[in-house]
Amino acid sequence: MLLGLIGKPSCGKSTFFKAATLSDVLIASYPFATIEPNHGIGYVRVQALCKELKTKCNPRTGFCTGETRFVPVELMDVAGLVEGASEGKGLGNKFLDSLRQADMFIQIVDASGTTDKEGREGTGDPIQDVKMLENELNKWYRAIFEKVWDKMSRTIQTTKQDFAKEVAKQFSGLRVKEDDVKSVLIKLKLNPEKPTLWSEQDLSIFTETLRHSTKPMLIAANKIDKPGAKENLEKLKQEFPNIQIIPCSSDAELSLRQAANAGLIEYIQGDSTIKISEGKINKKQKEALESIQKNVLDIYGSTGVQNVLDKSVFDLLKYIAIFPAGSKLADSKGNILPDCFLLPSGTTALNFAYHLHTDIGDKFIKAIDVRTKQPVGKDHPLKHRDGIEIMTN
Repeated sequence: MLLGLIGKPSCGKSTFFKAATLSDVLIASYPFATIEPNHGIGYVRVQALCKELKTKCNPRTGFCTGETRFVPVELMDVAGLVEGASEGKGLGNKFLDSLRQADMFIQIVDASGTTDKEGREGTGDPIQDVKMLENELNKWYRAIFEKVWDKMSRTIQTTKQDFAKEVAKQFSGLRVKEDDVKSVLIKLKLNPEKPTLWSEQDLSIFTETLRHSTKPMLIAANKIDKPGAKENLEKLKQEFPNIQIIPCSSDAELSLRQAANAGLIEYIQGDSTIKISEGKINKKQKEALESIQKNVLDIYGSTGVQNVLDKSVFDLLKYIAIFPAGSKLADSKGNILPDCFLLPSGTTALNFAYHLHTDIGDKFIKAIDVRTKQPVGKDHPLKHRDGIEIMTN
């Protein structure tokens, strides 16, 4: 799974990326501080299964507080996108091409409106920022289709090939699946048997709808603690009622995580409060941390960065967390619940077996629910936070 961070220059993408991953990346107040994409690991929260089973887990990746399991996900931060990016402006083709493999987009928006459309200090409009990026993404997606559309549509029509299958095959690099294509065709009532008769508008609407389906997007209203941001947040929600918008302060999250690593406070990402370590902190540091508590955590319940990651994976992508677990809940080395996998909603017991290893899937007999100790069949749909033991022959 890959979450792509997008937005105009100087909106706070790299700060969000560093706050979520603690990767060492350049953060600067000038446009295009990021050129090559940055990749790092963030985490999503899952209610710990170990507590429910009255044990303590030993995660192989991520970590567990005893209450919450933090499961790793990959993030990618690309350079800021400007108007005309789909036509190559600002090295836009290079940056957009990096987004092909992303499962979804997190658009970082400067909710304070203190940077112009090029990312320079000045006056900006968060609503126009969202519209600009939406337009560039739609143009980019359509341009990819247009390169092969004439030939592909003629071939499909003359040979009577399956439209959804051929489109999914041609655009697998964009993570397009057959079911995605089928659902868009049904929604738009387009004729897949005669694609050569589609109008320019048909193709535009098809590619735009397919882009929304295959690359869903969430908005992180960044710099929410800055003057004017709260009012702009309400305007964004009114303008884009169908897009999930989450207020956040990347600066605050980064400061808290760095302070926690330095032992100055007790804080875990996503928390609503911090505990200052008296005697380890000076007056200036204490005032800064108390300001974050008062102006961010007390108002919004968190810095929002963790919420963005959680909502992206579990709400937009609709993934579920599954724990592989033997009868003793441990692996061959004695580690308790060492793994937790994020899988698409609708994953069956047999799907999960194959995800673990081809041989396990091939030799699947049944699965055991570790909570109920009851067996389940290969077609049994798994639920979020299931603990499953796979039995093989």
